[in-house]
Amino acid sequence: MALAAAIHGLKGHVGSQLGHSVARMFASAAAPIKVEVMPYKVHRIDAPSNIVETNVAELTDFYKLMYKMRRMEIAADMMYKAKFIRGFCHLYDGQEAVLTGIEAAITKQDSIITSYRDHCQHVSRGGSVLSLMAELMGKKEGATRGLGGSMHIYNRAGNFYGGNGIVGAQIPLGAGIALAHKYRGEKNVCITMYGDGAANQGQKYEALNMAGLWNLPVIFVCENNHYGMGTAEWRAAKSPNFYTRGDYIPGIKVDGMDVLAVKNAVAFAKAYSLENGPIVMEMDTYRYHGHSMSDPGSTYRTRDEINAMRTERDPIERVKKLLLSNGVDAGDLKKIEKEVKKEVDEAVEAAKTGTAPPAHWLWKNMYMDPAGAAMRGVLPGQYVVPEFDPTYAK
Repeated sequence: MALAAAIHGLKGHVGSQLGHSVARMFASAAAPIKVEVMPYKVHRIDAPSNIVETNVAELTDFYKLMYKMRRMEIAADMMYKAKFIRGFCHLYDGQEAVLTGIEAAITKQDSIITSYRDHCQHVSRGGSVLSLMAELMGKKEGATRGLGGSMHIYNRAGNFYGGNGIVGAQIPLGAGIALAHKYRGEKNVCITMYGDGAANQGQKYEALNMAGLWNLPVIFVCENNHYGMGTAEWRAAKSPNFYTRGDYIPGIKVDGMDVLAVKNAVAFAKAYSLENGPIVMEMDTYRYHGHSMSDPGSTYRTRDEINAMRTERDPIERVKKLLLSNGVDAGDLKKIEKEVKKEVDEAVEAAKTGTAPPAHWLWKNMYMDPAGAAMRGVLPGQYVVPEFDPTYAK
């Protein structure tokens, strides 16, 4: 109704010819485009069709979100090297199609939990780039008030249950969130993300077992970027076919560098999970940076390998080619890129001017009242007795 009214208004102001032109433009953006993606490999389940339907409007949204993720992570890399960001920092660039495809197939009422590679989840769940950058820089304007840092971003309003610093710790938590959805009678799933490096964790198999017993609506998503820290998957796993590792739980392997393949497979998995219980998904993806900022990423793999992935399978370039081949002007894409770059650059500069959280916030969520206990400082012999702030919220 709103679109029709807008077109009608344009006709009234500047004539019917422009109105018809705008109508055609919107019709073209919504016109279906059918794309053939790589066939899915499956375990204990029939594969979904590998013909995916999309349109220019959806592809444009994908391009903007993935490009934003890429620019954010590049900015984080630069700020870390400039020492505005300290501590651990794990970047997501290269893996953008996985999260973007997941978000396209679920709703904000569905839940997501992941590992410490968690910057992009905060933004895809509705958080701002500024709150992310402020958190990375340890400012109280950040997503978790400057207390979580890179590995512990949290966005409860967007049903994002955070990054988790302990390898594999989020997997049983994800099963618990799915149990909550089921207990409350909600038709929602929990997307539980982990890497190939966590795929051999014992707690994962305990969570799989309980999820299977109770038919929980949980989708276990293994982001297989082929290196757990600096160890290749084939050196760490006797069976690197992670989509089969649920044994009695069905699995599906997806081209995680293709956002359309991910979208289609996750929509299929959500429908299955709501009806039948857990399913395991393996996303065949790749990270461009090292495991963390302390890892150059080139001692256990060649630069030729990284460059080949960038040139042959880059998820953003794949969407860009689809848009260009379906009539989108290159200038329009350049405009999107400039807008995103401006948003990220402004967020970085604003985050730099943020405020460090006061010391007494360190006691929040630990003790109701510190009772005068001294907190050890960073210098030898330094102790601080922080004032308890009963007005602290969130």
